[in-house]
Amino acid sequence: MTISAVDATQELAVFLRTRRERLDPADLGLPARRGTRRTPGLRREDVAELAGVSVDYVVRLEQARGLRPSADVLEALARALRLAPVERAYLFDLAQRRPRTTGSPATTAAPPLAQLVTDLSPLPAMLLNHRYDILAWNREMAALLLDFGTVPPARRNAMWLCLAHPEIRARYADRERVVRDGVAHLRAAWAAHPQDRRLSGLITELLSNDPEFALLWAERDIASGGRGHKVVHHPEVGQVRLGAEVLAPLHDPDQRLLLFRPADEESRAALSRLSGV
Repeated sequence: MTISAVDATQELAVFLRTRRERLDPADLGLPARRGTRRTPGLRREDVAELAGVSVDYVVRLEQARGLRPSADVLEALARALRLAPVERAYLFDLAQRRPRTTGSPATTAAPPLAQLVTDLSPLPAMLLNHRYDILAWNREMAALLLDFGTVPPARRNAMWLCLAHPEIRARYADRERVVRDGVAHLRAAWAAHPQDRRLSGLITELLSNDPEFALLWAERDIASGGRGHKVVHHPEVGQVRLGAEVLAPLHDPDQRLLLFRPADEESRAALSRLSGV
């Protein structure tokens, strides 16, 4: 399978259909309809009624017949389909109703951001772009996960490393969730950057070579960076529990600053041993 630049009309159609099919009419207070349901979820008639549009309009959207819904219609569809905020943003991206960022995606860290990553020591920190390319890291992050300087620049991608690098695969105790979150992030980035050929190429490679990625990609989950927790198994200091923070610089909104904080005193001591403090 080859992923090209986003076919927004087709993806919008599939996304609306999958989100409709996951909803239970009873949960929305809709009356039961006569007849045996052949497909799960809401009917198109239900979505049309909840969103205040015609059934024909919903049909044409789901058949990718070239419609470009307005922001008001998208808002109504998002409410009708009970979309989470990140899914709503994805919907607006597919319909090209959100402002696009200007310029090319960063492939290197701006010097002030690279210095910030270093200055965050002794907390492990690294800087990524929207593709999950690793642009900068400090020595604590290298000690905790991997010395990314030993990885060829073309492979310094957090998603690829988590799927394919033996050392990283063994690090995360909650690796399945980490991978699932990463795939959901890439799908959101793919819609937000429809002409990013390098991102499309990365996704194509992962779809072709990694069945786990292909399965998760087909689920069409959407996510964005934020706050979370990680558990790392380190061969020298054992289990390390971490709180994760993901921050977006105002001047470089497509980049993400990831930093880890110890979640308990044992993890704090383990990080201190790794950093030599």
